[in-house]
Amino acid sequence: MIITLTPNPSLDRTVSLAGALVRGGVNRLQSVTTEPGGKGLNVARVLAHSGQDVTAILPAPERDPLVAALEVLDAPGLTPVTVDVAGAVRVNTAVTEPDGTTTKLNEPGAVLSAAEVDAVEQALLEAVSGHAQSGTTHSDDAGTGGAHSWAILSGSLPPGAPTDWYARLVGLLRQAAPGLRIAVDTSDAPLAALAAALPQAAPDLIKPNGEELGQLAGLPAQRATALEQGALAGDYAPVAEAARVLVGLGVGAVMATLGGAGAVLVTADGAWRATAPEVPVISTVGAGDSSVAGYILADVRGADAPERLAAAMAYGSAAAGLPGTTLPGPDHLPDQAAVVAPL
Repeated sequence: MIITLTPNPSLDRTVSLAGALVRGGVNRLQSVTTEPGGKGLNVARVLAHSGQDVTAILPAPERDPLVAALEVLDAPGLTPVTVDVAGAVRVNTAVTEPDGTTTKLNEPGAVLSAAEVDAVEQALLEAVSGHAQSGTTHSDDAGTGGAHSWAILSGSLPPGAPTDWYARLVGLLRQAAPGLRIAVDTSDAPLAALAAALPQAAPDLIKPNGEELGQLAGLPAQRATALEQGALAGDYAPVAEAARVLVGLGVGAVMATLGGAGAVLVTADGAWRATAPEVPVISTVGAGDSSVAGYILADVRGADAPERLAAAMAYGSAAAGLPGTTLPGPDHLPDQAAVVAPL
């Protein structure tokens, strides 16, 4: 069982320029694509492309263009569950340049009422409970791998949703489906609220960037911003040390993304760093979501921690090498494997 929640979905519009972006000038577009988006939905689509059955929960009006786009989406294995709300789904625009530079213009999203927040929450819990009653969730207390079940809570929160919603949902999911693994991929205030609720709201996976990791670990602002710079210079130890703080508070795995320096994965069993396969960067849209999908995919196939990190890097790199909003499947993975080493 894999279930994703995208509380702030979008229609993702990607425009590709023939040259560098000219601020204040006329920029002629080379291509324009529009697809269903939002971080959780992106993760779900990558997993579906890779042969997994995924239930994707998201709020959207019944006649929203996003719902129409989902109906014609070619993604066998993906089952969208839309919760009817009043506000229209936002449109996010990504501007990509030939050198791979991507500029994102994200709308805030429609305000959810308290009743709509409750409806989304109930849809998630009903989906998880339904799978639990059918016997498709199980834990692996020995930590030896196996087909784990996952709930992936991903993306920003819409206006009207409580800042600590993800932290609350982690607790509710633990009660509804013991043994379920939970990933949370968010940023800013919702991520800080999740960290403040540790260890009670500890998920099995989080994916902060270097600066976010430093902030979550309680580092001074200057040291937090220096984590990625240090990794670029080959010093990954401070990143691993910061991640261990969160693992000590109950987080199952911390996968810290470090831009050009790759990524670091820390669990209770160890720490590893990885450098991404070299691919020509065309668009970074969906790369982070694809890396989460790669990690989850490897886990449900029984991979160990270094293999999960390698899969995350492979899928993230594959996404960066694809145009526009194109998300990767197995056929897009780079021939060169990510280099993973223990720390």
